[in-house]
Amino acid sequence: MFAHVSAALDLNALLAAGVALGASDLHLTVGSRPVYRVLGELAPAPSELGAAPIEAAAMERLAAQIASERQREELARTGHLDLGYSTPDGERFRLNLYRELGRLALAARHLDQRLLSLEGLGLPKQLADIAKLPSGLVLVTGATGSGKSTTLATLLDLINRIRAAHILTVEDPVEFVHGPQRCVIHHRELGTDVVSFAAAVQAALREDPDVIMIGEMRDLDTMRAAITAAETGHLVFSTLHTAEAVGCVERLVGSFPGGEQDVARHRIGMALRAVVAQRLVRRSSGRGRVAVVEILMVNAAAANLIEQGKTRQLFSLMESSAAEGMRTLDQSLADLVNRGVLSRAEALLHCKDTRTLERLLERTVRLAEEAEQAARQAAAKRNGLDRLRRQP
Repeated sequence: MFAHVSAALDLNALLAAGVALGASDLHLTVGSRPVYRVLGELAPAPSELGAAPIEAAAMERLAAQIASERQREELARTGHLDLGYSTPDGERFRLNLYRELGRLALAARHLDQRLLSLEGLGLPKQLADIAKLPSGLVLVTGATGSGKSTTLATLLDLINRIRAAHILTVEDPVEFVHGPQRCVIHHRELGTDVVSFAAAVQAALREDPDVIMIGEMRDLDTMRAAITAAETGHLVFSTLHTAEAVGCVERLVGSFPGGEQDVARHRIGMALRAVVAQRLVRRSSGRGRVAVVEILMVNAAAANLIEQGKTRQLFSLMESSAAEGMRTLDQSLADLVNRGVLSRAEALLHCKDTRTLERLLERTVRLAEEAEQAARQAAAKRNGLDRLRRQP
């Protein structure tokens, strides 16, 4: 099933084996065998790969093969390096080389270029409305490995199919390469094409984009540039690392110095259009994971709460605004349990509030029982009428 991995540390063979296993990640550590992450769980490489514990010299040779001289200088200076990598068979990966205990290690994330639809990913159809927004800031947030990049790529792919627009991405490294469909698309990579996210976004304002995707808002300069781009009529997508939608708004506001936060709240309230928080949860079938999402659509009420610094009240707004496309994490979990996608036990492991989730599930059961009872009563009534009609 797998190509044999020699002592020379054949990265392409290891990556190909990971794709065959359905692994999301590969870890290479000196003194250990390769390790894969499959369905969120770590496991050593299969014995049939023939992969022996990795030697330090092999890792150094690998770094020399996959990184340019400039990139190796960056690795020596900072102790870590992000880069994109494509295998001969066209699979794409995000690699991170880093030093630990003075030795090189590597983490590789598989970037499946076969983009699915929102429905195919199990994402709510409300997200399609985000792709139709003319301008504003849209943030996708979640922990590392929660599928943020895939969700963003899927939204860009949807825009590419339904709109005639100029899409400009700025990433470190470029993860998904989009071919032109209805859109003109340019991908810019940090360190290769641009010196920083902030500089790239500022330059983008002179490059006639309609849609700008920033791989990650890592610093205040990038946040400022993203808000400015959204304020000036562009649709801007980016990511943050927070567990929930409300926390994402608070992180964004809190990144500004105290003396600037009043102005920042006003600008964010005016520019922000949506926050999508997500995490991956194991399906009840045991086959794969599904994204559980929380959606905050920034309407007039939400913008007012942000501007007034009442961000904690955004959660209540989300709970009561399903008609406007909003949903909380617990509401999404309850929906997936009711559809048989998640088990009740798995949902309880990931919910924000156990009592809230139990109440949502009980309400659904009660409504289903009431609907079934009403159907039985209607059937009994029809049967009674039929008997009356048949009487002489």
